[in-house]
Amino acid sequence: MEELEKIYKNSFNSLFFILGPCVIENEEVVLKVAKEVKGLSDKYNISVIFKSSFDKANRTSIKSFRGPGLDKGLEILNKVKETYKLPITTDIHEPSQASLVAEVIDVIQIPAFLCRQTDLLIAAGNTNKIVNIKKGQFLAPWDMLNAVEKVRSTGNNKIWLTERGSSFGYNNLVVDFRSIPIMQKTGCPVIFDATHSVQLPGGKGKSSGGKREYVPHLASCAVAAGCNGIFMEVHPDPDNALCDGPNSWELDRLEDLIKKLIKIKQAIS
Repeated sequence: MEELEKIYKNSFNSLFFILGPCVIENEEVVLKVAKEVKGLSDKYNISVIFKSSFDKANRTSIKSFRGPGLDKGLEILNKVKETYKLPITTDIHEPSQASLVAEVIDVIQIPAFLCRQTDLLIAAGNTNKIVNIKKGQFLAPWDMLNAVEKVRSTGNNKIWLTERGSSFGYNNLVVDFRSIPIMQKTGCPVIFDATHSVQLPGGKGKSSGGKREYVPHLASCAVAAGCNGIFMEVHPDPDNALCDGPNSWELDRLEDLIKKLIKIKQAIS
């Protein structure tokens, strides 16, 4: 728990990153991405939390790939943790998953669609892990205080909030960067999800689309607006990724983007 406290304390003071493939496709892809982000963490002296999902329970189509499931997924994530000494985050969808995931995971992520689910938030809070709540596309930023208070009711104050865009008509999202300082008024560090914010939800009919080319622009704006962290789903071959490929950032272009964001952070500090 001392390491968790350190991670949370540092999240107020320096720009940190949450990086990884959307879903665990296989061990090979996960370890490849983990190796790269660990190298960048060491090279630029930045805090990186590795992220990937064992199950994507809210895919658009019943035929979409969801992931390897809880047991196999945690096995692979634990291998990342042991091999590369990276903190790990993944999302949960049911209260019963919280205690099981907490045996491996350092940060429990609450999906945007589930950010108002009281039992889920309380179960996550009861693990005493850091809880990262993604703001629902349907919520105003000030409404996230209610979600924060649900987690705090468990005595757990280690909470992050993530901005990931708001619904803007059908199959589109828009980002209001005022949400960063607004949500910071809750006393929680605020992360900007640069890849889901360029998503076109359900935009391909049976899957979501995305505008990957805008990731650097939105990420830069978020850092300039004072966000505490940047979340990006990255993949070695986004065009062939099994989930969220259209909005995922290319692994081989990650270093250049991180360098740019670090420079922006230094310029405003």
